[in-house]
Amino acid sequence: MRAIWKGAVSFGLVNVPVRLFSATENHDVQFRQVHVKDGGRIKYQRVCSIDGEEVPYSDIAKGYETADGQMVVLTDQEMKSLPSRSSKEISIEKFVPADQIDPLLFDRSYYLEPDKTGLKPYVLLRDALEKADRMALVTVSIRTRMTLAVLRVRDGVIVLQTLLWADEVRQPEFDFLSEDTQATDKELAMASSLVDSLAGDYEPDEFEDDYSEAVEALVASKIEGGEVKEAPAAPAEETEVVDLLAALQRSVDKAKAAKSGGTSTSEIREEAAEPAASSGKQGAKKTAKKAPSKKAPAKKTTAKKAAATSTTKKAATKRKAS
Repeated sequence: MRAIWKGAVSFGLVNVPVRLFSATENHDVQFRQVHVKDGGRIKYQRVCSIDGEEVPYSDIAKGYETADGQMVVLTDQEMKSLPSRSSKEISIEKFVPADQIDPLLFDRSYYLEPDKTGLKPYVLLRDALEKADRMALVTVSIRTRMTLAVLRVRDGVIVLQTLLWADEVRQPEFDFLSEDTQATDKELAMASSLVDSLAGDYEPDEFEDDYSEAVEALVASKIEGGEVKEAPAAPAEETEVVDLLAALQRSVDKAKAAKSGGTSTSEIREEAAEPAASSGKQGAKKTAKKAPSKKAPAKKTTAKKAAATSTTKKAATKRKAS
């Protein structure tokens, strides 16, 4: 694991140097959107909804949409002026009973590992939390924004769990809550009997993600059956066409200037040809860097070189004969 944050837990007059590690990881199956015909990856462009033009990252800002649909644009400079915290301190505000924190408020979980110099106070804080059966309510700044969190102990390690703000939890507003519906004593007794019959302890290893396993098995069977598509590298013609159009536009502009007594026609052709030729080489070089190495293209390239060598030898033979 790699530490994502370094700081210290402020425990009264004691500081405990710690490192923060993500306690969880996502094992969901990740899919890519591809063209069903050839397996090519689908790409997206950042296009303005008003003028339809593609927008570079340098021209993208943050926008806040108001309730009536208006857009307020916030620049990077304005965002930097907002209050933020970059403190490297986990400040304990109070110790609260564990049952007072609704699990619905829990957001992200992190492990706290002590530095060697902070091992003793770390163990002291850990044991005090376990003995008191309380959680430490703390404030912490992760990625510049201050948030609430709690410290609790799990398997001998102090865990920091960030909390949602109170206004981020939705209130259930369902019609059935206003209805006066009650279960009868007989129904409740039967339900309690069912609960008792299914009672047991939580064993994490007892349950498996059968969906992920099924997807992996399906993918493996397709690979074994040769049902794999190798998407071809992006063609280099696109870059060359753009450069060629630019060269042609220069030719048109210079041709107009020549008619009015400027540059000669031969000079126009030479100047227009040079950018097009150089752009083609540059486009080919860029494409060669981006394109992944494949066995098939390597064979074709070898064949082309062999053919070129053969042609050169033949030409040399003809010259000697003449």
